[in-house]
Amino acid sequence: MRAFHAPLAVALGTAALLALSPQATATPLTPDSPTRANDAPADYYKDAEGKTGPELKSALHGIIKESDALSYDQVWDALKATDKDPDNASNVILLYTGRSQSADDNGGGEDQWNREHVWAKSHGDFGTETGPGTDIHHLRPTDVSVNSTRGSKDFDAGGEEVGEAPGNYTDGDSFEPRDEVKGDVARMILYMAVRYEGDDSFPDLEPNDKVENGSAPAHGRLSVLKKWNEQDPPSAFEKNRNDVIYDKFQHNRNPFVDHPEWVDAIWS
Repeated sequence: MRAFHAPLAVALGTAALLALSPQATATPLTPDSPTRANDAPADYYKDAEGKTGPELKSALHGIIKESDALSYDQVWDALKATDKDPDNASNVILLYTGRSQSADDNGGGEDQWNREHVWAKSHGDFGTETGPGTDIHHLRPTDVSVNSTRGSKDFDAGGEEVGEAPGNYTDGDSFEPRDEVKGDVARMILYMAVRYEGDDSFPDLEPNDKVENGSAPAHGRLSVLKKWNEQDPPSAFEKNRNDVIYDKFQHNRNPFVDHPEWVDAIWS
């Protein structure tokens, strides 16, 4: 298993680099800053207080399942707001490459950006219908060909470096994202496992400690995701993203961005 890599420099600008790094919370933020990190409303998690394990998971599910759903077409515009480059409001930051790219340069063409399902949509076969297929807590802008390289692979450490996205690694059954977003990926996967519990028309999504999960409603590798959550705490960029989704779009939050310690409290 590969050790945690030293962060790689990407061609972003100082503010964007700070916003993507674990140290970003040390950067002074003004009330109007695009990377400001608001706390959740004081009573948002009141039903989860004092709970651990399955009780905490159940309580958080009850809180975050109350949300407004988007269509897959609406996801395009939502991502232009949630993943806006703090140095350039006309651009978005791509998840795996860290590249800042015009928000309007989206689609399926070479070097454009498209909508990456971090929880691979084939894992549970939920497609792009409204629900988990359009939940922007796990949808992110990514380079088209890098998205294809990741495909529907589970997350794990190891593999060969992705030439078009240095700092990312892949092999036949897994994908390892760059250090700066390892925690983001972990918290998105575990959000999906709490949000979708099979008590509606959608599958019960659960993490496991496997790769090659295929079409099962499961995603791995949990032990690695837990390490990534610890190694890469929420940045100002990730916190701001959570706020924008809550304030402007789905009106629910990723509890693991607000409380990353709840990962271990549930999956001890």
